[in-house]
Parts: sequence; C-alpha cells; structure tokens
Amino acid sequence: MQPIGKSPEQIEKLGAATPLGRAGQPAELAHAYMLLASREGSYMSGALVPVAGGTPMY
Repeated sequence: MQPIGKSPEQIEKLGAATPLGRAGQPAELAHAYMLLASREGSYMSGALVPVAGGTPMY
C-alpha cells in the first residue's frame, strides 16, 4: 500500500482490516519476494505464498 497522498487518519488505518490489525512492513514482505526471485525458488510454480497479515487466501 502506498501511503503517498493519504491523510494521516487514512495512514493510521492502513491494514486495520487484517487479522494482525496493521499494515505489513517492507522488511516483512521482502523475504518472500527474494525467495521467489532467487535460484532457490526456481522450482516453485503455481504456489500461493500468502504474505497477507493473516488474511486467508481462498
């Protein structure tokens, strides 16, 4: 989520609807992205890797 152009009140509420109750931080998302872009993730295909703050993926 890009907070640019959002009011302070909107920024405070980012991610509030997730089970964790907050927006994810870049450092929390980076490892999943790095795995998918790396040689170690080269055999992964068609998998869901939910980095969604506890929100179920259906």
